[in-house]
Amino acid sequence: MRASLALATLVGLSNAAALHPRQSEPTKYKIELAPDDVRTVTQEEKWALKAEHKNFIDVTNLDEPGSKLQFLASFPGAVAQTTAVKALLPKLSQTNLRSTLTTFSNFHNRYYTSTYGQQSAEWLQGQVQSIIDASGAKNVKVAKFTHSWRQPSIIATITGKSASTIVVGAHQDSVNLQNPSAGRAPGADDDGSGSVTILEAFRVLLTDSKVASGQAANTIEFHWYAGEEAGLLGSGAIFQQYARDGRQVKAMLNQDMTGYVKPGTKEVIGIATDYVDAGLTTFLKKVIAAYSALPTVDFKCGYACSDHASATRSGFPSALAFESSFDNDSPYIHSADDTVSTVNFAHVLEFSKVVVGFVYELGFATL
Repeated sequence: MRASLALATLVGLSNAAALHPRQSEPTKYKIELAPDDVRTVTQEEKWALKAEHKNFIDVTNLDEPGSKLQFLASFPGAVAQTTAVKALLPKLSQTNLRSTLTTFSNFHNRYYTSTYGQQSAEWLQGQVQSIIDASGAKNVKVAKFTHSWRQPSIIATITGKSASTIVVGAHQDSVNLQNPSAGRAPGADDDGSGSVTILEAFRVLLTDSKVASGQAANTIEFHWYAGEEAGLLGSGAIFQQYARDGRQVKAMLNQDMTGYVKPGTKEVIGIATDYVDAGLTTFLKKVIAAYSALPTVDFKCGYACSDHASATRSGFPSALAFESSFDNDSPYIHSADDTVSTVNFAHVLEFSKVVVGFVYELGFATL
């Protein structure tokens, strides 16, 4: 009798478990909101932090940061390539910027785990390859840097005379914080603008015979990062790999949001002064003064505000140029309203000028 009762009880519990399966625990991620503020959160909690304008690095799969810069570089005291750079700047095209960004922002979203995010990255890689093919350059290549999620990062390499490397980057993904994985997220300004800024600069740089033939003193790389919105994921993985491999990244310039000008405000280029390399930032200002019509304004971006933070964390000198002072940036980001109609392409063009100048100056410098 007792045995029968016990058996019946076990059968009942088994049936109940089948009817009410145990809910799996949500995946947890380790994030840094500051060097001394480390938390374990769910994906939903990540997006809640983003909605509160709190930035973070997802360090779940990252090594502990080094205590100091691995590769120190001293930067030139003045620009030295004005003739070559000024010959290139008129080749930059607002028409190209607009056309490319229109297509890029027409993807439903560029969310890093979505098929759209994968498709937009593949389209972007195709644009880079077309530029390389049109240039006829033999020392230039583009490749995916694959991740555990769908969207790859894209890296274009212009091989120079040394392994010392100059990096310019922008993030390619987008997000709608109301519906992160499936919502409409054109991401025209954030960060389609930065992505096309560096793409147009890449195109024009390859029209220079010295760059295209590999005569630059340093290797030059253009990066389009996946998964920035979820915690600098793509850039974190890339710069961690570079640090592990002993890569000599001498400078990294980040272009995150270059297209919005708040009505009634003066056009400027915002320069981050925190969690960046002071020497590189000083040199960036010299490049802007030489090659752009816009003045600069300093601002504090905060810890982990964009992909340059991944370079800094991995021990590489970084800098950030931004569309405005930090309180005048686009109010439309992370929503369906971040469309091409909000982008000022004359403003974007100024950032492409800065990228051309920055890359040419440091590409041919002794660092």
